[in-house]
Amino acid sequence: MTENVTPTPTPVATSERFAQAPGDPYRYGVYLRPDPATCAAVTAVTTQLRAQYGIVSAGAFPPHATLVGSRHITAPAGEIVAAVTRGLADVPAFTVHNAGVRRQGVGLVYDVHHLADGITPNSAFVDLAARVDKAVAPLQTPAPNHAEHHFDRNTSRAHLSLVSHDMYVRPDLSEEVGEYVDGLPVAFPERFPGDRVTLYRTRSDDWAGRWWRTLTWEHVHTWRLPR
Repeated sequence: MTENVTPTPTPVATSERFAQAPGDPYRYGVYLRPDPATCAAVTAVTTQLRAQYGIVSAGAFPPHATLVGSRHITAPAGEIVAAVTRGLADVPAFTVHNAGVRRQGVGLVYDVHHLADGITPNSAFVDLAARVDKAVAPLQTPAPNHAEHHFDRNTSRAHLSLVSHDMYVRPDLSEEVGEYVDGLPVAFPERFPGDRVTLYRTRSDDWAGRWWRTLTWEHVHTWRLPR
């Protein structure tokens, strides 16, 4: 006699927030790469913060100013490169001004959003981000486990991250970390040419949570803007 056994039902996810979409766990970002001296300054600060406090989110990325970040794209990398190449056509290099360490949100950044006067937004930076956003937008697909990123030229603020998402979970360190960064003897150029645009593919096991704990990245392509 054959015993009837009721199969155990497959667990059903209670929320689509953590569902896996095609192309997960990958995202793409397009960034302005600073000059080597500025990259070295960013790395010096983030390395010191990791060594002293275990702060890792800003240092999890290569030094960069985000043009478009963390976009969920399932198209082949070659299509992304081609789209951005078209978007960058005839875009010249420009001068980026570094106003030094500033607070931005919960973190600390090098402020590279303004012209030398420290007041006027650098329109060349904003225009570049807008063009890259327009180029990659048709390639994006929904990602149910991660908030969508949208470019807004009125709220966009060009910056180089030094301290970022760690402060959401360690707000008690905010003042101390600020004092520590102020005391670091790290020099940086007051200006550098904005002439390198880079495409990176990033990966994390937890885009809906503390993604920086498992973040890895891969350089895909670099464009050089003509001077």
